[in-house]
Amino acid sequence: MIVKSNQILIFIHIFRGTFLPFPYLCWAKLTRHIQQNLNRMGKYVLGIDVGTTSIKVVLLEQGSKAIAACYSLPTASDFVDSSGLQTHEQETGIIISTLNKCIALLPREKLLNVSKIGVSGQMHGVLFWKSKTGCDWQNRDFFVVKDTSQLITWQDGRCSAHLLSSLPTPNAHLAVATGFGCATIFWFLRNRPEFLSDFSVAGTIQDYVVSMLCGLDRCVMTPHNAASWGFFNTTTSQWNTEILSEAGFPVVLLPECVVAGGTAGRTVSDWHGIPAHTPVGAALGDFQCSVYHCMASPTDAVLNIGTSAQLTYAMPGGFRPPDAPESGSPISYFPYFDESYLAVAASLNGGNALATFVGMLSSWMKDLGGCVEGGGGGGGGRRRRRGRLLSVRHAEPRRPGPATQRPGGEPHPAGRAAPPAAPRLRGQRRRRQPLPGSRDPGAVPRHRGQPDLHDAGGAPGRGGGAAGAGLR
Repeated sequence: MIVKSNQILIFIHIFRGTFLPFPYLCWAKLTRHIQQNLNRMGKYVLGIDVGTTSIKVVLLEQGSKAIAACYSLPTASDFVDSSGLQTHEQETGIIISTLNKCIALLPREKLLNVSKIGVSGQMHGVLFWKSKTGCDWQNRDFFVVKDTSQLITWQDGRCSAHLLSSLPTPNAHLAVATGFGCATIFWFLRNRPEFLSDFSVAGTIQDYVVSMLCGLDRCVMTPHNAASWGFFNTTTSQWNTEILSEAGFPVVLLPECVVAGGTAGRTVSDWHGIPAHTPVGAALGDFQCSVYHCMASPTDAVLNIGTSAQLTYAMPGGFRPPDAPESGSPISYFPYFDESYLAVAASLNGGNALATFVGMLSSWMKDLGGCVEGGGGGGGGRRRRRGRLLSVRHAEPRRPGPATQRPGGEPHPAGRAAPPAAPRLRGQRRRRQPLPGSRDPGAVPRHRGQPDLHDAGGAPGRGGGAAGAGLR
């Protein structure tokens, strides 16, 4: 048997009736190893993605990397643009409220054992807030938005071609476009300078989340997000501060750059049960993270479809992008991990266009009498159908009956359907067709509540019985 005394394990072996007691020191080492494994078991890593249309959270077991729980909620935080400037802004308070709801859905007993937090999110966009008062914890285990602006997203179109052409030439390999953080700040500088004076910090929405969790006075940003703002040299990991300063840009708003995969700080308070002082990684780009988990080999190419779409592959080690943007080139080079790059062919249209296309097909099939499965009615049904393959059931072939008979009751040759009626002329009223068995089309008037009839056999339209159109 095994006896534990003063942390020393004694193994008493019974052999041929003789007791052979001896200290088995290896057991102490083995016990410590088992205890360390037990300590690692039950530890989780929390992953957060703050996307353009939804918030996603996942709990991973630290040892096995198995998914313990995951949830996703739509943000529905877009502002309606009534300015005519093609702006695209989102309500920061709604985004953070959705994040809190999503985290609260995770099992609290697992949140108590979270050991690390990783955050990613939509790139290019910019959010402004006041240092030290950007959020309010109010002695609770979650924070709410306080002194912040709206989120100006990557889809924002307020920066005209004229404004972009007037900006200084960046010392970077990525060109600046509308929706990029630095371009948006230039727009405010030239059109609403008083707006910028209200804030002291700027970053992406995911940078804001990290800053609030860690209680940072300044924003820290990885090259993933910094390059997406423009005016950032990925080779030196430095902002173009001299170029920007000469143009009057408020460089004090530029975040501090840290390495991708590094730690930004530790949580300043318990958060939905997650202990205080939990390490939080610096926010990463959602595009790089979506590629990282599915690129099994350096020779793989990845097609990523989110709200937008990107086709990408990894560049070989040692690759360095050109010093300046290549005019007319469809390929861009995004910073990845460990000073490597991704070659990217990007499109503004992706899941957003696909969702519109699927909705259009769904509407067409309903108009044609098809039954579209995949969501209920109303706006909520539209959200549930998004991203889900829709199955459409067509009408079953009709058996010989009124629809395949001639007016006199004689079956049509080969059981085929009767020829379609002559098309109506413009302005001509549609003639009512007789019910089955009626000889005189005008003898049976349609009463209120009676379904309209749409072919020679009087099969009911949408909402009619299965015997008419064969829809189930």
